[in-house]
Amino acid sequence: MLEPSPPAVQDEPWFADDPTARGEVPEGRQVVSPVTTGDVLWQELAEGDAKLAEWCTGRWLGPYKSLKAPPSTLGATRVALHTLADRVISPARQRANGKIGLCWTLDGFGTPYFGADAQIRVEGAELVVDLGGEERRSRPATIGEAAAAIGFDLADETPLEIDLTAACFVADWFGFATSVLEQIRAEARPEAEPSHVQLWPEHFDVALEIGNESAEQRAAVGGSLGDESHPEPYLYVAPWTARPSGELWQAAGFPGAELVYADLRAAPDQRAAALEFFRIRLAALTTA
Repeated sequence: MLEPSPPAVQDEPWFADDPTARGEVPEGRQVVSPVTTGDVLWQELAEGDAKLAEWCTGRWLGPYKSLKAPPSTLGATRVALHTLADRVISPARQRANGKIGLCWTLDGFGTPYFGADAQIRVEGAELVVDLGGEERRSRPATIGEAAAAIGFDLADETPLEIDLTAACFVADWFGFATSVLEQIRAEARPEAEPSHVQLWPEHFDVALEIGNESAEQRAAVGGSLGDESHPEPYLYVAPWTARPSGELWQAAGFPGAELVYADLRAAPDQRAAALEFFRIRLAALTTA
Protein backbone atom coordinates (compact mmCIF):
# COMPACT_ATOMS: atom_id res chain seq x y z
CA MET A 1 0.00 0.00 0.00
CA LEU A 2 1.03 3.64 -0.42
CA GLU A 3 -1.21 5.41 2.09
CA PRO A 4 -0.82 5.40 5.88
CA SER A 5 -2.78 3.03 8.08
CA PRO A 6 -3.44 2.77 11.81
CA PRO A 7 -2.24 2.22 14.43
CA ALA A 8 -0.30 5.44 14.89
CA VAL A 9 3.48 5.02 15.00
CA GLN A 10 5.01 6.69 18.06
CA ASP A 11 8.66 5.95 17.24
CA GLU A 12 11.29 8.43 16.10
CA PRO A 13 12.41 9.73 13.71
CA TRP A 14 9.37 9.57 11.41
CA PHE A 15 6.41 8.94 13.70
CA ALA A 16 4.84 7.31 10.64
CA ASP A 17 4.63 3.87 9.09
CA ASP A 18 6.64 2.90 6.03
CA PRO A 19 3.99 1.95 3.45
CA THR A 20 6.34 -0.18 1.35
CA ALA A 21 8.38 -1.92 4.08
CA ARG A 22 8.48 -5.72 3.78
CA GLY A 23 8.30 -6.33 7.50
CA GLU A 24 8.45 -9.86 8.85
CA VAL A 25 7.19 -12.38 6.29
CA PRO A 26 6.02 -15.79 7.54
CA GLU A 27 7.52 -18.77 5.74
CA GLY A 28 5.57 -19.68 2.65
CA ARG A 29 3.99 -16.24 2.29
CA GLN A 30 4.69 -13.56 -0.35
CA VAL A 31 4.63 -9.79 -0.04
CA VAL A 32 2.37 -7.96 -2.48
CA SER A 33 3.80 -4.49 -3.02
CA PRO A 34 3.55 -1.47 -5.33
CA VAL A 35 7.36 -1.46 -5.59
CA THR A 36 9.96 -4.00 -6.58
CA THR A 37 11.16 -4.82 -3.05
CA GLY A 38 8.12 -7.07 -2.70
CA ASP A 39 7.61 -10.53 -4.19
CA VAL A 40 4.57 -9.73 -6.33
CA LEU A 41 3.50 -6.37 -7.72
CA TRP A 42 -0.10 -5.29 -7.24
CA GLN A 43 -0.20 -4.76 -11.00
CA GLU A 44 0.71 -8.40 -11.57
CA LEU A 45 -1.82 -9.60 -9.02
CA ALA A 46 -4.59 -7.59 -10.69
CA GLU A 47 -4.03 -9.04 -14.17
CA GLY A 48 -7.24 -10.70 -15.32
CA ASP A 49 -9.24 -9.41 -12.34
CA ALA A 50 -11.15 -6.29 -13.44
CA LYS A 51 -12.55 -5.53 -9.99
CA LEU A 52 -9.15 -5.75 -8.28
CA ALA A 53 -7.55 -3.74 -11.09
CA GLU A 54 -10.08 -0.94 -10.56
CA TRP A 55 -9.39 -0.97 -6.81
CA CYS A 56 -5.63 -0.82 -7.42
CA THR A 57 -5.89 1.93 -10.03
CA GLY A 58 -7.71 4.23 -7.61
CA ARG A 59 -4.90 3.75 -5.09
CA TRP A 60 -1.99 4.21 -7.53
CA LEU A 61 -0.84 0.63 -7.02
CA GLY A 62 -1.00 -0.30 -10.73
CA PRO A 63 -2.38 -0.60 -13.33
CA TYR A 64 -1.92 3.15 -13.53
CA LYS A 65 -4.35 5.72 -14.90
CA SER A 66 -3.14 8.51 -17.17
CA LEU A 67 -2.58 12.02 -15.92
CA LYS A 68 -5.19 14.50 -17.13
CA ALA A 69 -4.94 18.07 -18.38
CA PRO A 70 -4.96 20.59 -15.52
CA PRO A 71 -8.42 22.10 -14.97
CA SER A 72 -8.89 25.86 -15.24
CA THR A 73 -9.71 25.96 -11.52
CA LEU A 74 -6.39 24.43 -10.48
CA GLY A 75 -4.71 27.71 -9.52
CA ALA A 76 -7.26 28.83 -6.93
CA THR A 77 -7.73 25.31 -5.58
CA ARG A 78 -3.98 24.75 -5.29
CA VAL A 79 -3.62 27.95 -3.25
CA ALA A 80 -6.54 26.99 -1.01
CA LEU A 81 -5.31 23.45 -0.36
CA HIS A 82 -1.76 24.66 0.16
CA THR A 83 -2.97 27.16 2.75
CA LEU A 84 -5.13 24.52 4.44
CA ALA A 85 -2.20 22.09 4.61
CA ASP A 86 0.26 24.66 5.92
CA ARG A 87 -1.87 26.54 8.45
CA VAL A 88 -4.29 23.91 9.72
CA ILE A 89 -3.57 20.27 8.91
CA SER A 90 0.20 20.19 9.44
CA PRO A 91 0.10 22.21 12.70
CA ALA A 92 -2.40 19.73 14.14
CA ARG A 93 0.13 16.93 13.69
CA GLN A 94 3.02 19.11 14.85
CA ARG A 95 1.31 19.78 18.15
CA ALA A 96 1.08 16.02 18.75
CA ASN A 97 4.63 14.89 17.89
CA GLY A 98 6.63 17.82 16.51
CA LYS A 99 6.41 16.62 12.90
CA ILE A 100 5.03 18.73 10.03
CA GLY A 101 5.22 16.19 7.18
CA LEU A 102 2.04 15.07 5.42
CA CYS A 103 1.44 12.41 2.78
CA TRP A 104 -0.79 11.30 -0.05
CA THR A 105 -3.99 9.64 1.11
CA LEU A 106 -6.80 8.07 -0.88
CA ASP A 107 -8.42 10.79 -3.03
CA GLY A 108 -6.41 13.51 -1.33
CA PHE A 109 -3.71 14.16 1.23
CA GLY A 110 -3.37 14.40 4.99
CA THR A 111 -1.45 13.39 8.06
CA PRO A 112 -0.11 9.97 8.92
CA TYR A 113 -2.05 8.55 11.87
CA PHE A 114 -0.93 10.20 15.10
CA GLY A 115 -1.82 10.35 18.78
CA ALA A 116 -4.75 8.05 19.58
CA ASP A 117 -5.06 6.85 15.96
CA ALA A 118 -6.23 10.23 14.69
CA GLN A 119 -5.88 11.41 11.11
CA ILE A 120 -6.77 14.68 9.42
CA ARG A 121 -7.05 14.65 5.67
CA VAL A 122 -8.62 16.21 2.59
CA GLU A 123 -10.74 13.79 0.58
CA GLY A 124 -11.97 15.35 -2.63
CA ALA A 125 -13.24 18.76 -1.51
CA GLU A 126 -14.03 17.64 2.05
CA LEU A 127 -12.03 18.03 5.24
CA VAL A 128 -12.11 14.75 7.16
CA VAL A 129 -11.27 14.49 10.86
CA ASP A 130 -10.85 10.81 11.78
CA LEU A 131 -10.70 10.25 15.52
CA GLY A 132 -10.07 6.58 16.11
CA GLY A 133 -12.41 5.51 13.31
CA GLU A 134 -15.14 8.09 13.98
CA GLU A 135 -15.20 10.54 11.08
CA ARG A 136 -16.37 14.13 10.93
CA ARG A 137 -16.68 15.63 7.44
CA SER A 138 -17.11 19.26 6.47
CA ARG A 139 -16.52 21.77 3.69
CA PRO A 140 -15.17 24.81 5.54
CA ALA A 141 -15.42 28.15 3.77
CA THR A 142 -12.44 29.73 5.54
CA ILE A 143 -9.22 28.73 7.25
CA GLY A 144 -10.79 29.66 10.59
CA GLU A 145 -13.71 27.31 9.96
CA ALA A 146 -11.29 24.52 9.05
CA ALA A 147 -9.39 25.02 12.30
CA ALA A 148 -12.65 24.96 14.26
CA ALA A 149 -13.60 21.68 12.55
CA ILE A 150 -10.38 20.16 13.89
CA GLY A 151 -10.82 21.65 17.34
CA PHE A 152 -8.73 24.78 17.72
CA ASP A 153 -9.26 28.53 17.33
CA LEU A 154 -7.60 30.43 14.52
CA ALA A 155 -8.67 33.97 13.65
CA ASP A 156 -8.16 33.63 9.90
CA GLU A 157 -10.88 34.50 7.42
CA THR A 158 -8.83 33.48 4.37
CA PRO A 159 -11.38 31.93 1.98
CA LEU A 160 -11.03 28.34 0.81
CA GLU A 161 -12.00 28.17 -2.87
CA ILE A 162 -11.81 24.42 -3.47
CA ASP A 163 -13.21 23.05 -6.70
CA LEU A 164 -13.91 19.31 -6.64
CA THR A 165 -12.49 18.63 -10.12
CA ALA A 166 -9.29 20.49 -9.29
CA ALA A 167 -9.05 18.80 -5.89
CA CYS A 168 -9.25 15.40 -7.59
CA PHE A 169 -6.50 16.51 -9.98
CA VAL A 170 -4.34 17.46 -7.00
CA ALA A 171 -4.97 14.08 -5.39
CA ASP A 172 -4.02 12.23 -8.57
CA TRP A 173 -0.83 14.25 -8.96
CA PHE A 174 0.26 13.48 -5.42
CA GLY A 175 -0.70 9.81 -5.86
CA PHE A 176 1.27 9.57 -9.10
CA ALA A 177 4.32 11.29 -7.61
CA THR A 178 4.20 9.15 -4.48
CA SER A 179 4.06 5.92 -6.49
CA VAL A 180 7.07 6.96 -8.55
CA LEU A 181 9.11 8.21 -5.60
CA GLU A 182 8.47 5.06 -3.58
CA GLN A 183 9.92 3.03 -6.46
CA ILE A 184 12.98 5.30 -6.59
CA ARG A 185 13.33 4.83 -2.85
CA ALA A 186 13.00 1.06 -3.21
CA GLU A 187 15.85 0.99 -5.74
CA ALA A 188 18.23 3.08 -3.64
CA ARG A 189 21.42 1.58 -2.24
CA PRO A 190 21.67 1.69 1.58
CA GLU A 191 24.47 4.28 1.46
CA ALA A 192 22.10 6.68 -0.31
CA GLU A 193 20.05 6.83 2.91
CA PRO A 194 16.71 7.67 1.28
CA SER A 195 14.24 9.46 3.50
CA HIS A 196 10.56 8.65 3.70
CA VAL A 197 8.40 10.13 0.97
CA GLN A 198 6.59 13.11 2.46
CA LEU A 199 4.28 15.92 1.40
CA TRP A 200 5.86 19.12 2.64
CA PRO A 201 3.18 21.67 3.60
CA GLU A 202 5.37 24.75 3.20
CA HIS A 203 6.04 23.98 -0.48
CA PHE A 204 3.02 21.72 -1.06
CA ASP A 205 5.02 19.12 -2.93
CA VAL A 206 5.78 15.41 -2.50
CA ALA A 207 9.47 14.64 -2.14
CA LEU A 208 12.20 12.49 -0.69
CA GLU A 209 15.86 13.13 0.03
CA ILE A 210 18.40 10.72 -1.36
CA GLY A 211 22.15 10.43 -1.96
CA ASN A 212 25.45 10.53 -0.10
CA GLU A 213 25.67 13.96 1.50
CA SER A 214 29.42 13.84 2.26
CA ALA A 215 30.13 13.17 -1.44
CA GLU A 216 27.84 16.08 -2.46
CA GLN A 217 25.44 13.64 -4.10
CA ARG A 218 22.36 14.25 -1.95
CA ALA A 219 19.33 15.82 -3.56
CA ALA A 220 15.68 16.57 -3.04
CA VAL A 221 13.65 14.58 -5.54
CA GLY A 222 9.99 15.29 -5.95
CA GLY A 223 6.84 16.40 -7.68
CA SER A 224 5.53 19.96 -7.37
CA LEU A 225 2.02 21.18 -8.18
CA GLY A 226 3.52 24.37 -9.58
CA ASP A 227 4.95 27.67 -8.38
CA GLU A 228 5.83 31.18 -9.53
CA SER A 229 8.02 29.81 -12.34
CA HIS A 230 5.76 26.88 -13.25
CA PRO A 231 2.03 27.31 -13.91
CA GLU A 232 1.60 23.52 -14.11
CA PRO A 233 2.97 20.57 -12.10
CA TYR A 234 6.51 19.31 -12.70
CA LEU A 235 9.00 16.75 -11.43
CA TYR A 236 12.36 17.91 -10.14
CA VAL A 237 15.79 16.93 -8.87
CA ALA A 238 17.38 19.65 -6.73
CA PRO A 239 20.93 18.85 -5.51
CA TRP A 240 21.69 20.02 -1.99
CA THR A 241 25.23 21.29 -2.62
CA ALA A 242 26.40 20.11 -6.04
CA ARG A 243 25.80 22.48 -8.95
CA PRO A 244 25.95 20.24 -12.04
CA SER A 245 25.63 21.77 -15.48
CA GLY A 246 24.77 20.55 -18.94
CA GLU A 247 21.63 19.52 -20.76
CA LEU A 248 20.38 17.37 -17.88
CA TRP A 249 20.25 20.36 -15.54
CA GLN A 250 18.13 23.13 -17.05
CA ALA A 251 15.48 23.84 -14.41
CA ALA A 252 13.71 27.19 -14.30
CA GLY A 253 13.91 29.05 -11.01
CA PHE A 254 16.26 26.72 -9.13
CA PRO A 255 19.58 24.89 -9.69
CA GLY A 256 18.66 21.40 -10.79
CA ALA A 257 16.57 19.46 -13.29
CA GLU A 258 12.88 19.44 -14.15
CA LEU A 259 10.40 17.50 -16.23
CA VAL A 260 7.49 19.75 -17.14
CA TYR A 261 3.93 18.50 -17.11
CA ALA A 262 3.34 18.81 -20.84
CA ASP A 263 6.30 16.54 -21.60
CA LEU A 264 5.25 14.08 -18.92
CA ARG A 265 1.67 13.88 -20.23
CA ALA A 266 2.91 13.39 -23.81
CA ALA A 267 4.99 10.34 -22.86
CA PRO A 268 3.56 6.99 -24.04
CA ASP A 269 4.17 5.60 -20.53
CA GLN A 270 4.04 8.47 -18.05
CA ARG A 271 5.27 6.54 -15.04
CA ALA A 272 8.17 5.05 -17.00
CA ALA A 273 9.10 8.54 -18.21
CA ALA A 274 9.09 9.85 -14.64
CA LEU A 275 11.24 6.99 -13.39
CA GLU A 276 13.70 7.46 -16.24
CA PHE A 277 13.94 11.19 -15.52
CA PHE A 278 14.84 10.56 -11.88
CA ARG A 279 17.15 7.60 -12.52
CA ILE A 280 19.25 9.39 -15.14
CA ARG A 281 19.82 12.47 -13.00
CA LEU A 282 20.53 10.59 -9.79
CA ALA A 283 23.03 8.43 -11.70
CA ALA A 284 24.64 11.60 -13.07
CA LEU A 285 25.04 13.00 -9.57
CA THR A 286 26.64 9.77 -8.41
CA THR A 287 29.20 9.69 -11.23
CA ALA A 288 29.97 13.44 -11.35
